[in-house]
Amino acid sequence: MGTNGSTMLKPLRQGLPPLDPASVSSAASCALPARYEAVREARRFTRSALDHWDVDERFDDVCLVVSELVTNALRHALPADTPRAPEQSPPVRLHLMQCSGRLVCAVRDPSQESPVACDTDDFSAESGRGLFLVDSFSDSWGWHPLAGMLSGKVVWALFRLPPTE
Repeated sequence: MGTNGSTMLKPLRQGLPPLDPASVSSAASCALPARYEAVREARRFTRSALDHWDVDERFDDVCLVVSELVTNALRHALPADTPRAPEQSPPVRLHLMQCSGRLVCAVRDPSQESPVACDTDDFSAESGRGLFLVDSFSDSWGWHPLAGMLSGKVVWALFRLPPTE
């Protein structure tokens, strides 16, 4: 699992650990609209992908982290004037990738701002614990800005999968 909350207060600005493209066994991606219903869509998409890949062992952890990453993107990474109409181009994208005994969940959003973990000791608060949960339920996480034609950032979480027999 991730580190405890006291060491997680500074967001990690790092890319994904090196992944050999030849080791990617499965990948899926979906565009998510700028509506909070997209969190449910992301969970449904994740369930479908993990079922298809026969990766059920960490479903609860993965689904919780996907929910938090998508919620954070919708809540904090979209400008206030982002169109929320269904016919608009989706500003958030969820990527799932299975490779070499690992599962990577990545959420792309249009913001250049780093994700910020709230420094709260109030675990009964209704918000502000998203990145703490991501850190607690994934094996590692981080973020990196996009370059080239794409603007924004990717926030990712990595899960180690049990060896297949």
